[in-house]
Formats: sequence, C-alpha cells, structure tokens
Amino acid sequence: MWRFLPAAIIFYLSLFTNSELLLHANVDTFIVFRSAVPIFVAVGETIYLNQPWPSLKTWLSLATIFGGSVIYVLTDYQFTLTAYSWALAYLVSMSIDFVYIKHVVMTIGLNTWGLVLYNNLEALLLFPLELLIMGELKKIKHDIKEELPWHSVSVVLPVGLSCLFGLAISFFGFSCRRAISATGFTVLGIVNKLLTVVINLVIWDKHSTVVGTIGLLICMLGGVLYQQSSSKPKAAKPEETRNHNEEQKRLLEMESIPDSNNSEKSVDSGAPK
Repeated sequence: MWRFLPAAIIFYLSLFTNSELLLHANVDTFIVFRSAVPIFVAVGETIYLNQPWPSLKTWLSLATIFGGSVIYVLTDYQFTLTAYSWALAYLVSMSIDFVYIKHVVMTIGLNTWGLVLYNNLEALLLFPLELLIMGELKKIKHDIKEELPWHSVSVVLPVGLSCLFGLAISFFGFSCRRAISATGFTVLGIVNKLLTVVINLVIWDKHSTVVGTIGLLICMLGGVLYQQSSSKPKAAKPEETRNHNEEQKRLLEMESIPDSNNSEKSVDSGAPK
C-alpha cells in the first residue's frame, strides 16, 4: 500500500489541478494544455522508463499538437494569469502522472482491480486535506446551515453516476496503460475529446474564436496523426529458433534409439547359437 502512495498523490494532484483549471478557464483552454502533455510524456518516458526515442513521424505529430496549442493561446480572449497558472500546474502534474503511473503499473505486481482500489482509496484519504486548504469545509458548513437540497435526487443521482463512470474510467484506464505506452495513452486521451469540443461549441457561449477553434482542431489532427514509436526489436528470436531446432534434433535422436535397439535385437535373434 505504501509503495502505491506516491502514485495516488500524483493522481490526486492531477485531479485537483484539473478541476481548478476548469473552474478558472473554459473547456478549450483545458483541452489545448491537455494536448501539450504528450510532448513532455514522450521525453519522460524515454529518460525515466528507458524507452526508445520516438520516431520522426511521432515528433512531427506532437509538434502539430503543440503548434495548434500556440495558435489557440495567441487568440484566447479569456487569458488570465490565474487560469494559465493552473494550466501550467496541470501540465506538470499530468506529465508526471502518466510516466510514473506507467512505471507503477508495470512493476508493482497488482492486477487491474487492485490498482483501481489502491489508487482511489489512497486518493480519497487526501480529500480532507483539500477541504482544509481550499476552504471547501466552510462551504459545506454553509450549505448545511442554508439547508440546501444537497441530498435530493437531482443532486445524488448525478453524483452517483459520476462515481460509477469514474470507476469505469479508472478500470479501463489502468487496463489500457498495461497495453500501450505512456505517450500512446496520453494521445488516446486527446483524440477522444473531439466530441467534447463539439458539445462545447454547440451548448456553451464560453468558447474560443474561429481562429482559436482552428488551432484547437489542429491539436486534434496532431493526435490523429500520432503514431506510437515502436520498441527496439528484441534479439531473442534467433536464439529461440536455435533452441527450438536443438530440441527437435534431440527428439529425433530419442526416437531413433528404439529403432536401433529393435534392429540389434533382430540381428541377435537370427545369429547362430
């Protein structure tokens, strides 16, 4: 449990900076900074996890994502120092999160449900600390005094569904982290946000300009063009082939021994006594 605690702390920090970024900025700003994460994850994965450097095509796709981010930032009419401070904190925490948790998934020896349990349970234990630091405890006391309908169906149902979906995201997320690289998992999280962008443009009035939206779509295009760098080919295949041939040779020799014994017996039986 203690071995998993650093991963849970990093996970909680990424959730905290995520919520604060969405509180102080629009959804487009969040997605653009989320789109810049793979660049730092690719470097961290190579240095910390000893993976091969991404290919040129991979770097071009990551550069496309970064270029779209720059276009968006230059046209963001809601630029505030507070929002971009949280965005920078989110960028750092998410980059560390993807690389370190990939290391934990591959080395700690827990199954998927074990990872889900420890990750969410230990992160939950950090929640009281946020209540004290961010003043959320005072807000809760105020809501209780005002007798707000926080226990009504209109409140409990969405919160319950969010917990259920969060559990599903955690399970499938850890399963996916086992199967692909940290950079690939990061880019996957970017590409699936296209529907979020469309909904944001249709429903809310707090979104970017036309040029900013183009920059945002360039980020999404970079995610589509991303191609996971392949690992170095293992040198174990020729050795495995040689071992297989030696085993086949030994089997043939073992099969030939009874035949030779039978032929010797037949010769002995035919010899004069």
